[in-house]
Amino acid sequence: MTTHTTTGSFTFAHWEETTVEQAGDGPKLAHATVTNTFSGAIEAADTSCEYAITYVTAKTGVCCGYELLTGTLDGRTGSFVVEQHGTFGEDGTVRCSFEVVPGSGTGELAGLTGSGTFVAVPGEQTVPYTFGYDL
Repeated sequence: MTTHTTTGSFTFAHWEETTVEQAGDGPKLAHATVTNTFSGAIEAADTSCEYAITYVTAKTGVCCGYELLTGTLDGRTGSFVVEQHGTFGEDGTVRCSFEVVPGSGTGELAGLTGSGTFVAVPGEQTVPYTFGYDL
């Protein structure tokens, strides 16, 4: 297998967040349903993403989630799922790493493995990503 390193960006098309539970003025658990559109090496419109979010304070915390991407990766058609783990701080910046869920690749993306990162800055709808993969 050859490792490929790619870049691109995604935009938030939709973000719907609900509180699951909160401990008084303390930590809060939330759930977010998100739709993104990827461009660049990954071309995928209207992805499905589900996040579990823990707010430690009103502005800081961690999140994890799964996103299903259907489209193309460097011209190869199929779908795959990524598992995401992120943190966010007082300034609202989200730093996230993601990894392809083993065995989730379909079509020409069967056997896909890889991982990547992104940093989402508040107020910027477009988020750049880097992604290294083997196929």
